[in-house]
Amino acid sequence: MAEIQDYNNSSIRLGLFSYLPPLTPEQVRSQIVYLISQGWTPAVEHVEPEHASDHYWYMWKLPMFGEQSPEAVIAELEACRRAYPGHHVRLIGYDNFSQSQGISFVVFRAG
Repeated sequence: MAEIQDYNNSSIRLGLFSYLPPLTPEQVRSQIVYLISQGWTPAVEHVEPEHASDHYWYMWKLPMFGEQSPEAVIAELEACRRAYPGHHVRLIGYDNFSQSQGISFVVFRAG
């Protein structure tokens, strides 16, 4: 009988882009520009690594309704990371028309 592989927490995939190497700051900014250009509402969420596969992540402040500045979104991502250095931080783009998430990806992984 084949040996069963042990579960490894480091192999957890956290959505879009998780199979790629970490995005550079320029690539993250490009995704934010795309999110804003689609008319989506940016929102920041965070969670402890041991709960990353749960469905519920904590929301960092309210969604940034009408935000047009990528720098403002980046500032909120970084503020969340400073406030919760041991958490994963992700960016969500809410599509008001379809009332769903247009994009969701982890920007900062915990330490």
